[in-house]
Amino acid sequence: MNNKSVQTYFDCGYSKIRAGVFTGNEKKDVFYNERKLSLNNPNSHKEIQNIITSLEKETNRYIDNINLMIDSSKILSIGLSISKKLDGNILKHSEIKFLIQEARQQVSKNYKNQNIIHIIINNYKINGIDYYDVENEIKCNLISIDILFICIPNDIIYSFKKIFSNFNILINQTICSCYAKSINYKNNLNISGKVSFIDIGFNKTSIISFYDKKVLSLETLPIGSNHITKDISKILKIDLENSENLKINFLKDQKILDMYNFSIETIENIIFSRIEEILKLSIRSIKSNAFKFDKFKIILIGEGSKILNNSYKNKISILNDVDFMEENTENICRSGFLLGMGLNKQEVVVVPKKQIKQGFFEKLFHLFR
Repeated sequence: MNNKSVQTYFDCGYSKIRAGVFTGNEKKDVFYNERKLSLNNPNSHKEIQNIITSLEKETNRYIDNINLMIDSSKILSIGLSISKKLDGNILKHSEIKFLIQEARQQVSKNYKNQNIIHIIINNYKINGIDYYDVENEIKCNLISIDILFICIPNDIIYSFKKIFSNFNILINQTICSCYAKSINYKNNLNISGKVSFIDIGFNKTSIISFYDKKVLSLETLPIGSNHITKDISKILKIDLENSENLKINFLKDQKILDMYNFSIETIENIIFSRIEEILKLSIRSIKSNAFKFDKFKIILIGEGSKILNNSYKNKISILNDVDFMEENTENICRSGFLLGMGLNKQEVVVVPKKQIKQGFFEKLFHLFR
């Protein structure tokens, strides 16, 4: 099979790196791999190399380009509305493209240190009527387009380009992990109406809210599951590595508790106190940015939420409807793959500039913007 038809996705988190190679449409044509990062030495270079070596051996293909999935506490979402009078002329797609490009230039001009990774059209308002998309030619007096831009600092993009360049690998596309996952899970669960996904990571919590097909907001809080580990370490006076082990395994293995001579109630109180704080901050964000007074559904995702499950709902004193979503390497990487294949019809696809190869080893990274 031609390597151009092969898609590789790397989800690079702080505590774990996952990757998937999609060589066809069947499950047997997909290969996955993951590696945990050490809490004391979260250096991703070696683990990325191990994953690349393993996947190249399994697929019998050389990996020379990947699609990067990342989250960061520095991810920024920017909402912008742009309009134009057309005096009753037929609305053409070229005029819509022009308005989107103008909005994009405004964001690039005012946020010079940010790289735009997603452009999402939330609404077209034509002659006062809302549309999710515009397919037919319409006589238009006034058009207004609501756009959400998801951005990440240029220096983060550059750092990953530098890492993968060590392995002679180009980055085709950068994807916001929590956005890709929530779009995929929302579609799989056939959820409509008001819903927010809270993605608890290692050092951050991402909150993304939807109303039907619209992405209303995306915010990231600088607090995550690592804060729980630090709480356990501080209160119980044990080191961080043992605190992490206790946090992850206290529900699964009674021997862990016996080893440290701590009661399960003590561990639960520490963990659920911090989880409740994270949820309260997240809900405050949701009410501020998306659903001020309305009831909404919450779905918890992310590596940091794995210490919980639906049987522990009574431990969290919040009023909203909360569910927990089990995640694994397969559905995370597939989320990136499906988004890359055009899962969200509201997203503007930005075609990267053609890659240029120089010499035998040297490669120039394509410019995204």
